[in-house]
Amino acid sequence: MSTEEIKEYIGTQLKALTSIASPTGFTKNATDYLMKQLEAMGYAPQLSNKGNVSVEIGGVGAPLVLAAHVDTLGAMVRSIKDNGRLRPTTIGGHQWSTADGENCMVFTRDGRMYTGVVLNTEPSAHVADEKVETKEENMEILLDENVNDKQGVAALGIQTGDIIAMDPRTVITESGYIKSRFLDDKLSAAILLGVAHAVKEEGWKLNRKVTLLFTVYEEVGHGGSFVPADTEEMISVDMGCVGADLGCTEHMVSICAKDSGGPYNYELVTELSNLAKSEGLDYAIDVYPHYGSDVEATLHSGYDIRHGLIGAGVYASHNYERSHMDGVENTYKLLRKYITK
Repeated sequence: MSTEEIKEYIGTQLKALTSIASPTGFTKNATDYLMKQLEAMGYAPQLSNKGNVSVEIGGVGAPLVLAAHVDTLGAMVRSIKDNGRLRPTTIGGHQWSTADGENCMVFTRDGRMYTGVVLNTEPSAHVADEKVETKEENMEILLDENVNDKQGVAALGIQTGDIIAMDPRTVITESGYIKSRFLDDKLSAAILLGVAHAVKEEGWKLNRKVTLLFTVYEEVGHGGSFVPADTEEMISVDMGCVGADLGCTEHMVSICAKDSGGPYNYELVTELSNLAKSEGLDYAIDVYPHYGSDVEATLHSGYDIRHGLIGAGVYASHNYERSHMDGVENTYKLLRKYITK
């Protein structure tokens, strides 16, 4: 497979994954999709009680886990207001300032879906005496239905605890830019599907036993709390941060040296960065001051492992995010070299 073919495959998988609403706690449709894709490739994926998907893709010895998460930020119906609008509560580190005016979907427990829009309690510039602060208590969901009271909403089957998901608006431009909500971390999940696909199609000779792990509770802190007992090393493949005081761009693979949970394994960070350098990849080593990953949940669960974190550079995290196919390519090539060297 050519580089362009694998990037096209990853882009197709990204669009498919982002089209599946999967805020934390509402991930079954996403994991069903992963199971079907991996089974179609000829693998035997496993679904845990918790909902994580794991699959061995080959190799022997020195077990390595590559993890990405498919749960996303989102919201839940906290209550139904007297005027028929929904009061939301955040799932994960969702920022309401990035969702004001965004289209959304509401999923009921009996399988129905309704569309709506997220707005603050007085969004009209021609009416508001003062600007309303975009914080959770001032936000509401306006359903695209002719309802204006609690009874009307209840008749639709909507109730407290129903899931609210934002429109991902996924676009891949001709120049290679990837724009979407939830590139954190469906972009990395798509890259891992690309790795699994290439192992089968190209017959990669793996240098160790490699397991791919797709987790579903990362955004609330415990996605990677359980991994195979023989795991010796684990790399979270998550978004690389782009912003002030950081070296990474959307075109690079980022290698994290430290985040809010402390430093990553020094030897592993060094090995990954040396490999990226020797392969001529565009990369940066960075520190993420406000970040946590699946592999830290694994460590907190008591596993004795080496741990690392890499990912394609993503700008505007927890917002309408942007990356580039160059970052995808550099991340994919670093993973390929690391597990086949």
